Amino acid sequence: MKYLKVITISCLFALTSQSFAGGIEDDPVLTKVMGEVELRSTDDVNPRAWNINAWVGQDLNKFWVKTRGEKIAGKIEKSELQLLYSKAITPFWDLQLGVKKDFQPKPQRNWGVIAAKGLAPYLFEVDASLFVGESGKLGVRLEAEYEYIFSQKLILSPEVEINAFSKDDELTGTGKGLSSVEAGLRLRYEVTREFAPYIGINWEKKYGNTADFSLTEGKGIEDAQIVVGMRFWF
Repeated sequence: MKYLKVITISCLFALTSQSFAGGIEDDPVLTKVMGEVELRSTDDVNPRAWNINAWVGQDLNKFWVKTRGEKIAGKIEKSELQLLYSKAITPFWDLQLGVKKDFQPKPQRNWGVIAAKGLAPYLFEVDASLFVGESGKLGVRLEAEYEYIFSQKLILSPEVEINAFSKDDELTGTGKGLSSVEAGLRLRYEVTREFAPYIGINWEKKYGNTADFSLTEGKGIEDAQIVVGMRFWF
């Protein structure tokens, strides 16, 4: 897809431009890796999920790599990778442009990405993404998370994710309109700032044509899970 190549080349140009490389002494290049890995307990199977992000860059310009997915009974059921150029446009918000590839479920799909990531009023962490796919297909993902700090080490995090699409894609099981809502509540204990095990619950429900596709394949449309995992960064 031509637009994916254009976006990728633009990201690389921005990262290697003089404006990005200048001022190393006052604005050094830094790196960070952060993520969550967890085991989810259900009646039938115990999925393993991951959500890992990494970035390299300076204060205003960064290159992000995001990967997330789910593995069930030794088989990867969901898997995606995003490569993004991120530009700080306000003290609390970044504009991100790049590409996303869905590896699972198959067939694989490619998307262009336009996203806004930052801190909303009342300290909600928000990640809102618009995905532009083949044949004019659009996808929207809204993620929000909040932190209740009980102590310096004990933190409760409610979070929600909403997905919607402009067209049906029966081959990947996603339908037009509101596709899915996922909500979770996780209580973590920060042994150190870089290492925090947690327990919690996770709920997910499919809607509309996405639910119909799932029922046709003999799968459920709603699931609640107990989760045990680890949040980390370095």
